[in-house]
Amino acid sequence: MTTARDRREQIARLVEELQRVSVAELTARFGVTEASIRRDLMILENAGQLRRVHGGAVGHAGVRAHGIYATKARERREQKARIGAVAASLVAAGDVVFFDSGTTVVQVASHIPGPLRRANAITSVTHSIPVLEEIGDWESPHLICLGGLYLPDYQALVGPRTVAGLRDLSADIVFLGCDGLTLETGLTTPHMLVAEVGATMAARARRVAVVADSSKLGRQGFTPIVALAQVDLLITDTDADPERIAEIRAAGVEVRLA
Repeated sequence: MTTARDRREQIARLVEELQRVSVAELTARFGVTEASIRRDLMILENAGQLRRVHGGAVGHAGVRAHGIYATKARERREQKARIGAVAASLVAAGDVVFFDSGTTVVQVASHIPGPLRRANAITSVTHSIPVLEEIGDWESPHLICLGGLYLPDYQALVGPRTVAGLRDLSADIVFLGCDGLTLETGLTTPHMLVAEVGATMAARARRVAVVADSSKLGRQGFTPIVALAQVDLLITDTDADPERIAEIRAAGVEVRLA
């Protein structure tokens, strides 16, 4: 089943290749309503990936059609999808779920089972624009979007307003992303404001689950998010170094391989 996010990525690629697409063609291609396609085009235009015109959309020179976030989303896509599927299986009816930013975290949202996508089945809280777009396509989702300063490279909202929005909330589980994970430094990321939101989410959740593909293990980033001692579960892929996995498990973290 193609998710709304997958569909938009395909539309962006079509615009890049063909330079012009029509709403009618896209409706027939993806088997969705014109309203859904027009919403996709609006989102892609807001992201700078195309320009809407009467009846469709066109590409335009100088657009950063792939950007930093989009480039990361294409990397190790299969592994991230498997990780997302395993992580999504941890969510139960009635749960309050924090979704951090990151290309692997959005895969968790896209793999939430159908019964949990129904109205009020779970409560989702996020500062990630791609997660917001994914869950926003569910039928009557109970979704809380945290406000803040927009970071285009992370497709996320951060800063004091984001952190303040979390202070009165608590979650059954948080899915955290990262750019690096080591025994010594724990989870790390290049951006301090991204780290601040992740740390706050972890502090307000009863269970901390990290979703990170194997390329992140052993890599140390610029600033810490949380120490490994604060992590309950790591979900990574089967390409991970067995010795590194053994060390993480010895540190008291449950590890699941996807």
